Amino acid sequence: MATLLGAREKGDIAVWGVPMDFTASWRPGSRFAFDTIRLVSSGLELYSPYFDRSLEDVSFEDRGDAELLWGDVKGSLDLIKEQAEVILQEDKKLISIGGDHLVTYPLIQATHRFYPNLAVIHFDAHTDLRESFLGARLSHATVMRLVAEEVGPKSVAQIGIRSGEKEEFEWGRANTHFFADTHWDVVSASEKVVKIFKDRPIYITLDIDVLDPAYAPGTGTPEAGGCTSKELFQALYTILENLNVIGADIVEIAPDYDPSERTAFVGAKILREIILGISR
Repeated sequence: MATLLGAREKGDIAVWGVPMDFTASWRPGSRFAFDTIRLVSSGLELYSPYFDRSLEDVSFEDRGDAELLWGDVKGSLDLIKEQAEVILQEDKKLISIGGDHLVTYPLIQATHRFYPNLAVIHFDAHTDLRESFLGARLSHATVMRLVAEEVGPKSVAQIGIRSGEKEEFEWGRANTHFFADTHWDVVSASEKVVKIFKDRPIYITLDIDVLDPAYAPGTGTPEAGGCTSKELFQALYTILENLNVIGADIVEIAPDYDPSERTAFVGAKILREIILGISR
């Protein structure tokens, strides 16, 4: 197995693969995301001109991949939570690579235990606010409803949203800090969120389909009309520079649907910038 370029044997930041895509409702394959990011990272510079720092200046480790109970959704979620807690108990910041978006739920459960005042910033094309999907309570389509129940709806900000059921949009507008891209671009939404969540520990969950499919075709449920990669980086820099980001995940990269590998490359760059941003 390849190792993430620049990783050390031990580090203050742990980067970890969570290769569970059991609830993918359209196209599976996000379980292969971190393996592909590891491979393409060898083609990415270690230096970030934006932060004027290199991954060589940062102490981070490639923690490998989570152990899962294959085919057992609930059992795997419990196992992800337990393993994440072990890493967090080592006083490390944790960045996870999914996997479908449901993996975010146990990751936030674990993080919330260590940061009771946790706020969550959610980048996505989709609301993910269903109470159930195809009869299942545990799904990548319900994950942010579950997260909102865990940390409280007003501790959740949703950015880039442009797809979902009418009821989800209504619930989001009434309960979370809901920045649908019908009214907000990702940069101005992030500037607003910085003011809302000032002085709180922040967890970023980033579904790669927040990007327009032109920039990230390798995903399970692509949704046209999204932001550019430049706009997404501007939004991330706004958050990373101004808030106390203590953890993050990147989910729903499905490499098999993108022979150009540009989705994995943008994922690898997002990962680089988050590592440098939270290590400052």
